[in-house]
Amino acid sequence: MTSSAERKAHSSSSPVSTLDNNLARFFTHIHPVLLLCFYYLRFDALVADPVPALLVSSVPIATIQLAYLATCLPPASGSRVGSPPAAVRPPKGAKKGRASSVAAAGKGDVGVGGRVVTALLSALLTLVLGPPVLATLMILFGAPLTTHIPHTLLAATHMSLLAILPLVYVHGVDKKKWTDVASALLPLDEAFGGTVGTLLGCWLGAIPIPLDWDREWQKWPVTVLTGAYIGYAVGKFMGGYVFKGKRLGS
Repeated sequence: MTSSAERKAHSSSSPVSTLDNNLARFFTHIHPVLLLCFYYLRFDALVADPVPALLVSSVPIATIQLAYLATCLPPASGSRVGSPPAAVRPPKGAKKGRASSVAAAGKGDVGVGGRVVTALLSALLTLVLGPPVLATLMILFGAPLTTHIPHTLLAATHMSLLAILPLVYVHGVDKKKWTDVASALLPLDEAFGGTVGTLLGCWLGAIPIPLDWDREWQKWPVTVLTGAYIGYAVGKFMGGYVFKGKRLGS
């Protein structure tokens, strides 16, 4: 029974591909480089005083993520903006092949404006729901419970922008998709690969914290967030190219 249910889940989810244009193909490659470069430039400030550094850097990070989503990824299928596809009609006298291609283009393209609006709404939903959930998970996995609350919440905000925002943008609030995410049945692509990489990097980043090295950068949550950013970049690449379409554990 369980195997049958899993096969059904597999057949109903497919990986998300980047938009088929030159700008999307270019920006999806430089996007993780921009994130890592910005994080590197802010690393000393993060080590010196994490709370203001995380607060200030959250805006540029959100901007980079929103630009990536609106430029490179298709929004959730339910987020159509504007008039229905039927309004797009082929020119009179056009050949059958050309007419069908025009209709298909009108059916699937929400336009840059539609993608920007969807990205902004996705960011709003992500920032409302994501940080409390991730902060709770981090506390359950060993983050300070009675101290460093602002540190944990801001780290969870950055992780939400990396791990949750792309998934909200491409899958919306589709219950079936989020069930696949929670059960690790969603096929890997750039969005889900980035999520897996962020969470795995966060977990690995916690390893240096208890070590007796007496380094300033070992304090909470510097190493965890560093692991999350590196993990996101690696996971996005691996999910989008190397293991695209594969499922965890398969």
